[in-house]
Amino acid sequence: MSGRKRHIMVDTLGLLLDVCITGADWSDRKASVFLFHGAGQRFTQLKRIFADQGYSGDGPRLLAEVFTGAELTIVPRHPGQNTFVVLPKRWIVERTFAWIVRCRRLAKYTISSAKAMVQLAMIRLMLRRLA
Repeated sequence: MSGRKRHIMVDTLGLLLDVCITGADWSDRKASVFLFHGAGQRFTQLKRIFADQGYSGDGPRLLAEVFTGAELTIVPRHPGQNTFVVLPKRWIVERTFAWIVRCRRLAKYTISSAKAMVQLAMIRLMLRRLA
């Protein structure tokens, strides 16, 4: 399957903490190994991580505890939900994805260089806010 998936970890303001780029055929659970390992090395003060249902299960929960020392909390969908609904805490990540997607160049890069381009897009966003 062609394409890529962006797995991101953000703070409460929506600023990027860590990013993991995988092929589109990777599941969220499989990518959680790289995401939690990278974040755990740099951010030792994490207490709680909110995630969508793609990260549910014992595997990601244990990985979050081992690598980051944080509790993984899954934000569930509402029962019977078929359309997009803004969920508490989940909208912060969705807003960050919207900010990142505004940089159209992200679609042009390979998986190996896409992580750097996502980081550059967030640097650009933060610099514009400072100016």
